[in-house]
Amino acid sequence: MVNSREKEAYEVTLLGTFINVLLIAFKFVGGVLGHSSAVIADAVHSLSDFISDIVVLVSIKISGRPQDKSHNYGHGKYETLATLMIGLLLMVVAVGLVYGGVKKIIEIHNGVPFVPPTWIALVAALVSILFKELLYWRTIAVGKRINSQVLISNAWHHRSDAFSSIATASGIIGIMLLGEKWYVLDPLMSIIVSILIAKTSFVLMKNSIDELAEKALPQEIEDEILTTVAAVEGVHYPHNLKTRKIGNNYVIDIHIIVDENMTVKQAHALTKVVEKKLFDLYGHQTQISIHIEEKNHE
Repeated sequence: MVNSREKEAYEVTLLGTFINVLLIAFKFVGGVLGHSSAVIADAVHSLSDFISDIVVLVSIKISGRPQDKSHNYGHGKYETLATLMIGLLLMVVAVGLVYGGVKKIIEIHNGVPFVPPTWIALVAALVSILFKELLYWRTIAVGKRINSQVLISNAWHHRSDAFSSIATASGIIGIMLLGEKWYVLDPLMSIIVSILIAKTSFVLMKNSIDELAEKALPQEIEDEILTTVAAVEGVHYPHNLKTRKIGNNYVIDIHIIVDENMTVKQAHALTKVVEKKLFDLYGHQTQISIHIEEKNHE
């Protein structure tokens, strides 16, 4: 059965997939008819968005599966892996745009004939900006609401396409207003935008690699965990805290000391209280392991 989180993620990603298909065709036709290699390159960027959407759809399906015999901690890492793949895809797009921009600048400098873009290409770029920016805001809102890093990453992929289209439109407008001497604006703007795309890609890949490498949760969250556990009556000296993240869920492993006269039943009941406090903070998908030690334990 599909849960509400998976349903929301699917719906917004399918919306993006549909719009990307339309934009790929629209920008390719606009680039060819409007004599703009930048718009054609922009269509290729939208193709990378489409591929990204497919990766997201697959990862949502897999990461939403419950724990099983071969995946005792669930399938959340598939979402992290998908985020890493999107980051890599963005980096490839950025490098490709830089290469294409530099090549075009060299050609213009060497006097290679350059056919200026027309208003058809400009319209294609402006339409792309509008739809990709709307997709960004819609996708990132859902991603934050359901705490999905892969959706947030895909939202930035949408925005990178909008940035690319902004650069394309700016270059076309500049050429139309300033004339032949400023043909270099088109490829120059694509290089500037590709640097911004590369920066976003680096952040996404770093965060994904940190999670795949079992990096601990941020210090402020670990401090919050220790404070919350220590506040439970009957718990003494919470220590040896170990944390990590699987997909959008936290994994918490902690030792606590209890009174040596406490029965097993009482100690078990105490751990349930501690678990409830942590579930209330971080959600019921949080995976918690509590190790009990006696107060006189050395």
